[in-house]
Amino acid sequence: MITLIFVVCAYLIGSVSFAVLMSKAFGLADPRSYGSGNPGATNVLRSGKKAAAALTLLGDAAKGWLAVFLAIRFAPHDGEGLMIVALVSIAVFLGHVFPVFLKFKGGKGVATALGVLLALSVWMGLAVLATWLLVAVAFRYSSLAALAASIAAPVYAMLVHLRPELVFATAIMSMLLIWRHKSNIQNLLTGKESKIGGKKSGAQSA
Repeated sequence: MITLIFVVCAYLIGSVSFAVLMSKAFGLADPRSYGSGNPGATNVLRSGKKAAAALTLLGDAAKGWLAVFLAIRFAPHDGEGLMIVALVSIAVFLGHVFPVFLKFKGGKGVATALGVLLALSVWMGLAVLATWLLVAVAFRYSSLAALAASIAAPVYAMLVHLRPELVFATAIMSMLLIWRHKSNIQNLLTGKESKIGGKKSGAQSA
């Protein structure tokens, strides 16, 4: 029962969409109505409101960190507790990707996954963030940076000696992130992918 409670709470935390909340707060159009249609920080950035995008990024990362931090802090300190932390890591990520509050049509989960990784291991999270930044600055494709960071995350998890359950959770998130970027992969291959900071029509005030 305690495992179920942690997992459900993590999923509900993940289901809170900061892209939608920040867009409403800044008087912007719903991020699902323009650009990629993805309720995430990169799409909010296409509105031209950098503050809204930054707060979306921070909020989505913070909810991932919070859910895992609470599991680490309050779950039993035994084998069951370790499994709870692993399941919570996946649940909060799935909440963002398939949010109950948005009819299960959410974002791709990059920021939320980063928050999860930072909670599991600060060094792993920073290494993943550095990988994302390096690729993003070099190529200016958010999706390519996310793919590179996703591939690197399980490797970093093993390098910082996370427990097998947590390495497995990291790998599951990485695979889901790559799957969520399948359309971006196609766009990258065909040269149609939008670069960071590129605007799309319909991103102005609602």
